[in-house]
Amino acid sequence: MNRSVDQISTVTLGSHPPLLSATFRSIGALMLREMATRYGRNPGGYLWAVLEPAAGIAFLCLVFQAGFRAPPLGTSFALFYATGILPFFAFLTVSNAVAQALNRSRPLLGYPRVSLLGPLVSAACLAALTQLIVGVIILGALVISLAPMTRIDIPPLAMSYVLAMSFGLATGVALAVPVTAHPMWQSIWSVLTRPLVIVSGVILLHEKLPDPWRSWLEWNPLVHATGLARQAAYPGYSASYVNPGYVLAVSGCLCLFGLVLLRLMQRDLFER
Repeated sequence: MNRSVDQISTVTLGSHPPLLSATFRSIGALMLREMATRYGRNPGGYLWAVLEPAAGIAFLCLVFQAGFRAPPLGTSFALFYATGILPFFAFLTVSNAVAQALNRSRPLLGYPRVSLLGPLVSAACLAALTQLIVGVIILGALVISLAPMTRIDIPPLAMSYVLAMSFGLATGVALAVPVTAHPMWQSIWSVLTRPLVIVSGVILLHEKLPDPWRSWLEWNPLVHATGLARQAAYPGYSASYVNPGYVLAVSGCLCLFGLVLLRLMQRDLFER
């Protein structure tokens, strides 16, 4: 009798993979689906992920080279604006991907193995990996072209991406429910993010601004991310205002708010 019970237990456990393994498999499948739908169906695919920030850098270089002899730091306009645009695009891409994840995966949410968190995690992972690859390509090309005058300090650059993507993840989670319930919120968010490029340290060096504007802008988590990226590319530059703890705390609170909202609105989202 005991042997029969043991055999039944073994078969039962063997026929159902552990929850953690099933979760990872579900997230991996969602990432592959997101890759196919987001990049596989568009002409150019992943090429646009590189061309978009590269075009932004080229545009800023053309505009500011016409009016200024040198950028606020160093001698390369391309390097200065790349260190601002790349963390900003990392935040923007991750936040948009996570905010739209539930809408994109709505047909799959009825499956028992697909939780509401699965699409959010898979969208964040894919967007983060994409932006890391884009950053390596663009910054690598700049370092090679500007060698031996330029080198990148990896730890502050890595922390810059961590801060930008953490804030992007938290923002996306907070926006996931409003965007899923009312797609108009995505248009509103797109309009609100346009001024961010001006107040996030992408175009202007933070220290060049007078008070009280400089102090006010330090409440923007993206200013800290771009400051670290500039510190990584310019050895003589010290972004003393950068506070990673502040950015991570804001991101944690924003993410917690989004998860609570998702929990409260879960039934309503399934019924839509």
